Formats: sequence, C-alpha cells, structure tokens
Amino acid sequence: MEEKLTKYFQGKLGQQETYELFHEMKTDKLLRAEFVRLQNIYALTHLSQLSVNEEEGRKSYSRFTHKLHTNIHRKTVRLVFQYAAIAIVLVASTFFLTTLFYNNNIETNTLYVPAGQRAQLTLQDGTNVWLNAQSTLIYPSRFAANERKVTIIGEAYFDVAKNPKKPFVVNTQNVEIQVLGTEFNVCSYPNTNYIQTNLVEGSLRVSNEAIQKSVTLKPNDQLTIKDGKMFLSKTSNADYFLWIDGIYTFDNEKLIDIIKKLELYYDITIKVEDPEIFDVRYTGKFRQRDGIEEILRIIQKIQNFNIHKDKENNIITLSKYNTNSF
Repeated sequence: MEEKLTKYFQGKLGQQETYELFHEMKTDKLLRAEFVRLQNIYALTHLSQLSVNEEEGRKSYSRFTHKLHTNIHRKTVRLVFQYAAIAIVLVASTFFLTTLFYNNNIETNTLYVPAGQRAQLTLQDGTNVWLNAQSTLIYPSRFAANERKVTIIGEAYFDVAKNPKKPFVVNTQNVEIQVLGTEFNVCSYPNTNYIQTNLVEGSLRVSNEAIQKSVTLKPNDQLTIKDGKMFLSKTSNADYFLWIDGIYTFDNEKLIDIIKKLELYYDITIKVEDPEIFDVRYTGKFRQRDGIEEILRIIQKIQNFNIHKDKENNIITLSKYNTNSF
C-alpha cells in the first residue's frame, strides 16, 4: 500500500487504482492518516517554486521519498514532519484536503471531504461543484481542449458552465455521465449498492459500461443503477438537494434508510437492536452542523428508542426505549 501511495503522489496511479485507494481509505484509519502525512509532506516540497520546473519537482519528490524509505537524514525528516503537522492543522481547518500531482502534463487535484462536512468549489471553466460528506472529487486544474472530465466518489451536485463545444463528463464506478450545460446530483458511495443520478435542469446522458446501456435524462428524472440494472423514475423529494446548503431532508423515508445515510454522512456505525424501528417512516429536516447525536435525539422524540454511544469504537446502538444514555 505504501508503494501505491507513493505512485499516487507522483501521478502514476491509474483512475481505477485511485478509486480503490480512496475507497479503502474510508474504512482504514491508518491508511487515511498515512495519506494525510504524505500529502502534507508532498505539499511542503512544492511550496518553493522559484526556479523549479515540473521535471525537477518530480526528481525532488523522488529523492525525498527515497530518503524517507531508507531513513536517511532523519533529523531533516523529523523537521519536515514538524512543519507537516502545522500544515495538517491548516488543511483540516478548511474541512477538506487537497492534493496535487502531475499526470500527462496536466496538474490534477484530488479533493476529499471528511465525515460531517461539505465543500463547494468552482472549477476552471466556471462549473460549480458541491461535495457531500465523505466524498472525493478528482479534477484537473485546467481542462483539455476537447472535453471537461472529472471523477466523483461519493455524492456531488454539479452546476455545469455551458460550453457546447466542450462536453462535461463525470466518471464514477464504471458509469459515465455526459452533459453540455445542466444541474444534476450524483450519489455514488462505494459502500452502497447503487448509483443514483437526479437531473434538475438541462439534459444529460448516463452510460453504464458494465451493461453497455445508456439513458438520456430529462428535468426531474431520477436514474438508479442497482444490481446491474437501470431504473428510471421521477424525483420524489426536491428538497433533498438542500444538502448543498448543509440541510439534510427526509420525506416519508423509512428510518432504517435514514440511518444508512447518516452512517455515510458522519462515518459512524449505527446498530439497531429494536426491529420495530426499521419500518417507521419519518419526515424532517436537519442541519448538518448539528451532528449525528443531535439528529438522533430529535428523531428519538417521535420514535422512542434508547441511544448508547461507544466512543472508542465509533458505534451508536439504538435499542428498546428505557433511558437516554447520551
């Protein structure tokens, strides 16, 4: 895995390997910590660009990683780690991480949003992108001459800048979404068993490489890809997209389905010991910043259940109601 991380920061890791790496980081805390450490070290090696071109930057980083692996110049490495720790604090304060590497002479950015947070950015062409919690966007600092291509892992809302001569393409889990100018939402978390695309405005074409099938969406269409099949329906809850403003909205959804989403958004395991909770339906809105505990407290007022949190193992257990353990 260390070799894969090194290849990632050198821009030599393919799209599928990158996807697998970020998928694994969502559940492997040690890998995630190592990624953050190397990320900030790499960033520090590129802070000074007075007379350093791209090729020299590559060589500099290669020399640095070689020293790191062979434990040469340990005092220098420790000093860099001290500065890296400062960098981690600065990066974390923005609620997302950004890494840079060169691939085919195009600088590529990888932006990851941690649990319980969201991020918004404007791409080089003017396209606005909102990222939900535990989501990753891979995008170039500048687009190629004939197309605009990005990769999403997790959930994102796109407001694409119109450019008929340069199609906008979103890749996610063997699915390709092609647009010219539109607003749409993509939900594609690796830990779920489906991919869902909702079109708000404009038009787009969704192609599933695995089953060699394409579907063209119209406004208010919802396409769900599950178990190798594509299902087209209408968007049932327009308020759902308020997540881009930090509001999670649920409209007559089963509590068990809400719990699954909360696990994704807040990177926590929620165990349900009371099966009666499964089929209870709930309608409501929650602020993302309130956090998982406050959201469960609010739901608890309507559907009585006991809440116990195991902080050490990051697990919340919902059981038959007696007393509140928070």
